[in-house]
Amino acid sequence: MVLMVAYAAIFTLLAEIRGAFGFSDATMGVIAACAFAAGFVAQLGLSRLADMGMGAGLLRAGLLLSLMGACWMVTAAELWEWIASRTLLGFGAGCVRPGVRRYVLVCDPSQAGRRLGMLAAWEMVGFLVGPLMASGLFIVGGLRAPFIAVAVCVVVLIPFVWRLEIPGAESPTERAIRTLLKHPAMQSCLALGIAFYAAVGVFEAVWAMFFADLGASQLFIGITMSVFTLPMIFIAPWAGGLAQRRHVLRLVTLTLTAAVVCMLMYGVITSLWWLCVPLLVHSIVDAITMPAVQLAVGYASGQGALAAGQGLFSATGLAVAAVASLGAGALYESWGALGVWWVSSGIMLACIVLARLLGRGHDWSGGGISD
Repeated sequence: MVLMVAYAAIFTLLAEIRGAFGFSDATMGVIAACAFAAGFVAQLGLSRLADMGMGAGLLRAGLLLSLMGACWMVTAAELWEWIASRTLLGFGAGCVRPGVRRYVLVCDPSQAGRRLGMLAAWEMVGFLVGPLMASGLFIVGGLRAPFIAVAVCVVVLIPFVWRLEIPGAESPTERAIRTLLKHPAMQSCLALGIAFYAAVGVFEAVWAMFFADLGASQLFIGITMSVFTLPMIFIAPWAGGLAQRRHVLRLVTLTLTAAVVCMLMYGVITSLWWLCVPLLVHSIVDAITMPAVQLAVGYASGQGALAAGQGLFSATGLAVAAVASLGAGALYESWGALGVWWVSSGIMLACIVLARLLGRGHDWSGGGISD
């Protein structure tokens, strides 16, 4: 939650940073993107260390790097300093996430789904709190105040997790990322991830423009975005438990198919109020998909590569969301709303079908987590 607060706070203050230091719009894009790139590198390159028994060290290093990044933002003035501090924060978060998810999966496998849902819910709390905190502290204390608050939150957090031990695997998977990429079950999960994060990238790129072009006010746009994220907080913990009691691949393909139907409806509905109906359905099915697909990744990875699997999945999601954002903006400009929603829906549907084909024959009961 704390790390998500930091992410969201920076996004909220990008315009103020631009005005205060005279940066261009293009350079602000670099500041925004560098954290995602750093998180991609960290999760893809270091997540396997948690499976090798170094999860606690990876967690501590990630927190310290995040703290360094937040503290640097308090004094940053030059463009390179903002890029470097934002990169530290993103790399630190990328170190923390795979180890934490491995801990959740192995500390009590019978509760793995529910606890993954709780993690997703608390991350969403941070995403919602971050903009409010950043805006309020900016008004009270200026541009540096939100970053001081983030640094203080990380400092307070460190003693609670410093002694946490994250059990490694008895037999870590060798060359974990390469091995996982060859496994049909993991390929199935990655196909599901591409479908899920493609929608995320499209939303980030065009949702505000889409609603504005239909005549929505900025307040209405903000409310719809909040409505989309709120179900994650309340539904995700329950959904994680549900996924553990059901055939998780069938559940995720069902919820993603429902999301595809909603996106097809965005392309044909022109009433702002009627658009809120598929939006609400979409938000609910996404709240189920997120913890369920993370649980599926755990099932596909096996005990020897739990953290590596989570890192690979998250890194893939970051890359797909970035590419989808770029493509959606260009597609919206060329083909309009119908084009962007229907093309992205077609890509998602193809990934869902591929995931079902690749996932046939795999044991989706979760035995690999507790072996």
